[in-house]
Amino acid sequence: MPQPKKAAVKPRKDFLVFGSPLIEEEDIAEVVATLRSGWIGTGPKVKKFEDMFREYEGTKHAVAVASATAALHLSLLALDLKPGDEVITTPMTFCATLNAIIHAGGRPVLVDCDRATFNIDPELVEKAITKRTRAILPVHFAGRSCRMDDLTTIARKHKLAIVEDCAHAIETEFHGKKAGTFGEFGCFSFYVTKNLTTAEGGMVITDDDRMADKIKVLALHGMNKDAWKRFSDDGYKHYEVVYAGFKYNMTDMQASLALHQMPRIEKNWKRRAELWKRYDAAFAGLPCFIPPPAEKDTRHGYHLYTPLVDIERLGKTRDQVLGELTRLRIGTGVHYLALHTQPYYAKTYGYKRGDFPNAEFISDRTLSLPLSPKLSDQDADDVIAAFGAALDS
Repeated sequence: MPQPKKAAVKPRKDFLVFGSPLIEEEDIAEVVATLRSGWIGTGPKVKKFEDMFREYEGTKHAVAVASATAALHLSLLALDLKPGDEVITTPMTFCATLNAIIHAGGRPVLVDCDRATFNIDPELVEKAITKRTRAILPVHFAGRSCRMDDLTTIARKHKLAIVEDCAHAIETEFHGKKAGTFGEFGCFSFYVTKNLTTAEGGMVITDDDRMADKIKVLALHGMNKDAWKRFSDDGYKHYEVVYAGFKYNMTDMQASLALHQMPRIEKNWKRRAELWKRYDAAFAGLPCFIPPPAEKDTRHGYHLYTPLVDIERLGKTRDQVLGELTRLRIGTGVHYLALHTQPYYAKTYGYKRGDFPNAEFISDRTLSLPLSPKLSDQDADDVIAAFGAALDS
């Protein structure tokens, strides 16, 4: 007897924007108060945000900057990389990771990732170390911690620095220890799609007093006194330029957006965890690979939900699935196309398809579904229905 046809899934009336942040009235009021205060540049609210973030992450120092890209760049500059010095990282990341290495004067050396976790493979890291290697730059993909016990052991053995890319990992922990606290620096993102947002912005955390001071100076033109101190009521203070620095400072406008989000980090994390479990249950049995749960004694940041489309079983490409989700008015992302397949890095460093098969497997199949705490239960139902329809062969 023929099976009845499934009811067609109708497009949403409004487009569900991928990564749309949950901005509440208290956040808006804080920004308005900043505008009315007359102090909208780097000032007291940046300092307050730094203090709150430092306390949350449990480090001695937190330096707010303009972006996670700036955080990575400044951290690598603080290591005093010399031309040709190598920094080992993963091809399964955003281009900012590699660009920061390049702009700091280093040479990015890619090694493949684990197919299940999307994170860098420590065994391949050790095999890639040469006499020019200066640092390891692990990326905690989607909020899942890298194997930091193995990576720190390797770093100590070979006397290498660790700069952690924690753009996805504000809440992430490995064996009870916060992501970003294993090496010299942890670098965080507050871009609009991140778990905490200042629209644009980033943070460097470190326990090293000297490095923290150097990063703060480098972030504001290389001046040894920042604008808040110069123009405060303590009296005018002349600055001195001690480095050829950058314009990487965060403003009070940005920081004010974060101040009331900080106490909501755990609440929002729990909501994303609920959505994650709901997706897992709904997508079991569909032609896709579901991200595995967090490993024992780790804490997942639940930043990105990234199923891999089973293109062989489905008979569709990932991009065809993306097209169907867009038609149904569900916003999606792709995190990421493996960097060694991007024209600049392939041409500059001689990378080619076939060099990193796990990254390529992920790159050909991955997509990201909405996971913001802003999502209602109905939004989640719409995502589930649309993804199911897109995978209906």
